[in-house]
Amino acid sequence: MSRPNYLEQITNRINNLEEGTIFMATDFADITDAKTVHMSLSRLTDEKTIKKVMRGIYMKPKFSALLNEELNANPNDVALLIAKHFGWTIIPSDATALNLLGLSTQVPAKWQYISDGPYKEYMLGDSKISFKHTNKNTELTQVSYKTAIIIRAIKALGKNRITENEIKMISKKLTESEKETLFNESKYCTSWVFEIIKRIYLEGKNV
Repeated sequence: MSRPNYLEQITNRINNLEEGTIFMATDFADITDAKTVHMSLSRLTDEKTIKKVMRGIYMKPKFSALLNEELNANPNDVALLIAKHFGWTIIPSDATALNLLGLSTQVPAKWQYISDGPYKEYMLGDSKISFKHTNKNTELTQVSYKTAIIIRAIKALGKNRITENEIKMISKKLTESEKETLFNESKYCTSWVFEIIKRIYLEGKNV
C-alpha cells in the first residue's frame, strides 16, 4: 500500500477555499498529525501558496486589483477564528464596533473584544487583538453577533449623539431579514437603545 500524500491532501483542501479565507493549522487535524501539518503549511508558505498571518493561522492569498497589492487578513475575521477555535463568545468593544459598521474611519490600533474566555492578546502585524474576560451575563450575550455589534455601537455613540445619518448608514448595511432579527433580539435592551433600533428597523419602510 502506498504512503498517503498528506501535503497533496492539505493542498487540495486549501485549493477549494475562496481567496482571502483564513484558517488554522488545526483545520487539518483529520488528515495527519500536528507536526506533519505544520511542516506542510511551512512549505506552502515558502512557496507563497498561502500566507502566514500569525502563529498557527494562515490565509489563502487574495490580490486586490484596485490597490494593486495582496490584501492582509481582516483583524475581526482573525478574532472570530480564534474565538471559534477556543469556544469563546466574544463581543466587540466600542471603537471596534464602530469600525466594523463603518461609523468610524479610524482603524483601531487595538481590536478589543469582551470574552467569556481568558484574557489574551495577539499581535497581527502592527495591530493588536485583545480579549478581555468578563463574568457578566449582559444583554449582549443573549443575542447574535451582528446584533451585539450594533447595540455596542449605539451605546458608544450615545443616547443624544447618534445622528439620523448614522441610523440610515446602519440600516443600509442590513438585509430585511437581519433587521427583523435585530428588532426581535433587542426588545429587552435598555429602552433608549431599543428606540434607536426601532428607527433602524423602520428606516426605508412605508409606515
